[in-house]
Amino acid sequence: MTPATPAVDRQHSGRLFFVVWAWLFALSFLSWLVAYFGIAGIPRWSLISVFMLAKAALIVAVFMRLAWERLALVFAIVAPLLALVAFISALNFEAVYIHSQRENYQGVKAP
Repeated sequence: MTPATPAVDRQHSGRLFFVVWAWLFALSFLSWLVAYFGIAGIPRWSLISVFMLAKAALIVAVFMRLAWERLALVFAIVAPLLALVAFISALNFEAVYIHSQRENYQGVKAP
């Protein structure tokens, strides 16, 4: 019977961390450019949200080492996002229902 071999903790190269830090800097710079050029409305918040989610994904994947553990990555990123979409959809459904009920009982179209 052979003894169980301990799990090897692989060290990642410093180059990977420098590349990730460069990407984080570039994404932060792009967020700053969105504010600098005065982009307003939905494009502004869409761009800022995309940059924020990209930075969060990089941090979670590399610095928390979840890129090498697929199941943990799914539970940490995909599952909460799906839950958030489900909750927002449910709240939107309820808001539309309440809005229609107010129109029915008050007889006035709300803005």
